[in-house]
Amino acid sequence: MTEIPEHLRKRAEEARRKAQEAAGGGDAGAAPAGGEAASGAAGGDDAPQSEAASRIPAHLLERSRAARAASGGGESSEPGTAVATAAPASGAVATAAPPVAAGPGGHTQRLLTVVKSGSIQDVRAEPVDKVHVWPHLLVVEFVAALVLTAFLLLFSIFVNAPLQTLANVNRTPNPSKAPWYFLGLQELLTMFHPMVAGVTIPGVGLFALILAPYTDRNPSNKPEDRKFAIALMTMFIMFWAVLVIIGVFFRGPGFNFTFPWREGLFFDL
Repeated sequence: MTEIPEHLRKRAEEARRKAQEAAGGGDAGAAPAGGEAASGAAGGDDAPQSEAASRIPAHLLERSRAARAASGGGESSEPGTAVATAAPASGAVATAAPPVAAGPGGHTQRLLTVVKSGSIQDVRAEPVDKVHVWPHLLVVEFVAALVLTAFLLLFSIFVNAPLQTLANVNRTPNPSKAPWYFLGLQELLTMFHPMVAGVTIPGVGLFALILAPYTDRNPSNKPEDRKFAIALMTMFIMFWAVLVIIGVFFRGPGFNFTFPWREGLFFDL
């Protein structure tokens, strides 16, 4: 069974208490009426008890009794219930109320209250910028893996990568270059002191990248909102890429600066 909210219970209890107080005041005011009303009240002692037991407002009970009396030709359809009728001398015209639907045991059903959807429901009309990992993300990653595998297969077919001979301690290659991922540091050694080129500059760069998330606290993940972070990473990548390109294509014998279209390319993959 669905649990009724606490504020609805309190509102229903207050409505029942007011209805009972109004019904008690109406009975007290109708006590000194004519003999027929008094006899009717005396003959229907169980009516207030049934009303209190069912906790139904008095005006709904009166409407139901009037409807039953009108349908039965002026007589009550249930034993022990009395209907007060006005005297002909009073000149009042009795009007029958529409029949009221009754539930099990003769209890009249009624609506407690109408609750707005906003009071118990959190309606959010804003779109959620989230998608499921499967299939949206995994399909894209799988396709990217297939494309990369096909590229490596074609590259290995058309580009040879022969193994070199064993190293000769009596013959040092000229120029002697580090692998491409270390050529940036080797290029810095030609410009600065080994302490500055090997420790200070790389350390400052790594420390700046560590502090980048604490410097840029923008929570957005859109590129147009992260200009500082994108500019910082672009500067770092371009700085290192330029050093690697110079070391690969523009360094000849003796690690001297030269142009590749004059003396050739001194770099092996």
